[in-house]
Amino acid sequence: MEPHYYNVNLKWMEARKGEISSPELSSNIEIATPPQFPNGIENIWSPEHLLTAAVNSCFMTTFLAIAANSHLDFVSFNCDSKGKLEQIDGKFLMSEIILEPMLVLKNEADKEKAERILQRSEAACLISNSIKSKVTLITNIQLN
Repeated sequence: MEPHYYNVNLKWMEARKGEISSPELSSNIEIATPPQFPNGIENIWSPEHLLTAAVNSCFMTTFLAIAANSHLDFVSFNCDSKGKLEQIDGKFLMSEIILEPMLVLKNEADKEKAERILQRSEAACLISNSIKSKVTLITNIQLN
């Protein structure tokens, strides 16, 4: 596979706020320093939110691909996530991303298969594999 490039542009707006865009996409995202830092701004996406979202959304797209290839019949998929920011050895870092997928199945017979697919999806997620943060998966599989 040849390398792919994903273009993201950033424009500083004011104070601790900017806007990201991409020539490949039609919508922009306002970003800011989170309120836990000096002069941070509430209610605006932060780099910490975006990193957590990148892991979560990659997990979902990987799951959907593996589930389709495995012919897993499911009713719904949702995933909550939490990014853990810590200061370690004098540096701030996202030390852990916790993924909590909730998968609803049609058939109880698919429960073990679904668990394997969720685990494989986390292991195969290219964003998780690209970061040094620990990724923790806490699965919840239910029947419809």
